[in-house]
Amino acid sequence: MNTFVISKYLQFLRRKHGFTQENLARELHLSRQAVSKWENGAALPDLDTLLKLSRFYGLTINEILEPQIQGAEVQEFEDIVKTDRHRLKEILDQFEPEDVVKASMGASPAVYELLQSICAEVDFQKEQERIGQVRIEEVESIQKQIAAAVQLLL
Repeated sequence: MNTFVISKYLQFLRRKHGFTQENLARELHLSRQAVSKWENGAALPDLDTLLKLSRFYGLTINEILEPQIQGAEVQEFEDIVKTDRHRLKEILDQFEPEDVVKASMGASPAVYELLQSICAEVDFQKEQERIGQVRIEEVESIQKQIAAAVQLLL
């Protein structure tokens, strides 16, 4: 379960249905601050609220907690090369630089160069030396998080 992806998905659902944070909070009998916390990743909705959200959006709780975006241009991490560079930069800025570097460790040369050019303020070589070896599962997890964020935020 990825809090970042869930928070962005909750924001996506709200906007897709034409609600402001205040409107949604009113509909669910919650505070606007609660909705803001979910969308900023500071907190996740509790089980009762997840049930309300699932009924409200016509989704299962699992669909909210593990969103599957269909028909998106980016299905795999390597597909980020199809993304507008400016938009990709905005998305990558939401991740820790260390995570972007870790994701690059398992990337093709083309994606590695793209990440380096977009995140020019990060010295990838120094960061890789500082980080050292990383388990492939961690690299793949971060790559999936970035791909999911790109899918949600495009």
